[in-house]
Amino acid sequence: MEKPVELDAGVRQRLSWIDLALLLLVMFLWALCFPLIATGLSSSPPLYFAALRSLVAGIGLLVPAVALRHPLPRLPRLWLGILGVGLSYTSAGFAGMFLAGGVVSPGLASVLANMQPLIAAILAFFLLGERLKRNSLIGLLMGFFGIVLTALPGFGAQELGAGFSGMGFIVLGALGVAVGNILLKRIAGQVDSLMATGWQFILGSLPLLALAQWFEAPSSVNWNWSFAMSLLVLGLGGTALPLLLWFWLLRGAELTRLNTFSFLTPIFALVISAIFFAERLQWIQVAGIALSLYGMWQVSR
Repeated sequence: MEKPVELDAGVRQRLSWIDLALLLLVMFLWALCFPLIATGLSSSPPLYFAALRSLVAGIGLLVPAVALRHPLPRLPRLWLGILGVGLSYTSAGFAGMFLAGGVVSPGLASVLANMQPLIAAILAFFLLGERLKRNSLIGLLMGFFGIVLTALPGFGAQELGAGFSGMGFIVLGALGVAVGNILLKRIAGQVDSLMATGWQFILGSLPLLALAQWFEAPSSVNWNWSFAMSLLVLGLGGTALPLLLWFWLLRGAELTRLNTFSFLTPIFALVISAIFFAERLQWIQVAGIALSLYGMWQVSR
């Protein structure tokens, strides 16, 4: 039997200040993704851009892993877990995210994508044995309802068709991320973090490349300076680093508790959208943010 590379610290009852700081950093970096996606989509088809993002992230993690001689997973079941993460978290998650990025606004897309904590909590109950107390369930529902309130202003009558189309893509992405988080939690502490996250990005990019070749024209990519910088920052700072930190945090805490902090991402995303895309916050969005924060507090305490 393969000896775990990283020892699981066990499920902690309280998150340390370091954990909280890392969680805030992860959520902020994830919130940066949608503006960067919107910028890059003006120069690249969505599926090809998603595949490039995954490749940049995977290479960015595997190069230091190989240089530092980190061990590869040896058990077939661990490779199956990494493949499952790649197909769900990266292939389905990125496909939904990038396809939605060309249909709905960055702030709205980021907000709706955060329905995945509720999906993951249900899956974690059945697959990981994480029990939800009454207050935690109420907190998750409040957080999700806050997300709905925050998203309402993005559905004007003239944008109804595009809005529902974009929602379909986002639901695909949210389901992929939720399933990927379950699989990440299953293998956390049993594989090297750099190797596992790097290889799942590489494996997850292959279906995206195949779909891009079939449905899009990769030759239409405009390799300008703006697109190259968006891709580099998105792949390394918005993808590789936060998932590496997230995978490390999953070793010692329940997925549902950590995932509740995803409700912070819409706050960061809306602020970023207000700065870069001139999106104004309405009172109902402020109310939704407050409700999401209260729901997050209910679960995390």
